[in-house]
Amino acid sequence: MERFGEDIKNACKVLTEGGLVLYPTDTVWGIGCDATNEDAVRRVYELKKRADHKAMLVLLDSPAKIDRYVSEIPDVAYDLAELADKPLTIIYPGARNLALNLLGEDRSIGIRITREAFSQKLCETFRKPVVSTSANISGQPSPMFFDDISEGVKQGVDYVVKYRRDDKTGCKPSGIIRFGTDGSVQIIRK
Repeated sequence: MERFGEDIKNACKVLTEGGLVLYPTDTVWGIGCDATNEDAVRRVYELKKRADHKAMLVLLDSPAKIDRYVSEIPDVAYDLAELADKPLTIIYPGARNLALNLLGEDRSIGIRITREAFSQKLCETFRKPVVSTSANISGQPSPMFFDDISEGVKQGVDYVVKYRRDDKTGCKPSGIIRFGTDGSVQIIRK
């Protein structure tokens, strides 16, 4: 079994049951849940003490899966998702097949294709998008490392992944691009 196989198995079980996981991503440690489960998404908002009108993003393991969750995808979005040399979140209009309380007020959704080993395998094995939001209480700094995560967040999830807890590799937030319904493209964060 691979180096994090037991973590994947445990995390998928928790996600399937509507629970929350604390896991490493391609940016910072994240709080995750089944992105199609409104009750699970609500629990993430409650744990973060975050207003539920502030949309959260989801992770997928492959650009080929984007069309399951977005009604219209500009061709350039596939190229960006495929060729990005650092984590890139793309905000798409016309989200579908996701928990409604996860979406922006305009029914948009941020999707990032993760290339980090654990989160990619988690998405692949779970076979659904996984919510990814920084593992902090809203308004507090995003934790760069596992040791920076508050005990309240650690206690508020149903499973804490063991893999990469000792990793001190610095990481940065993803770039963010938004596609509008009119075909416009807005760079929100480089």
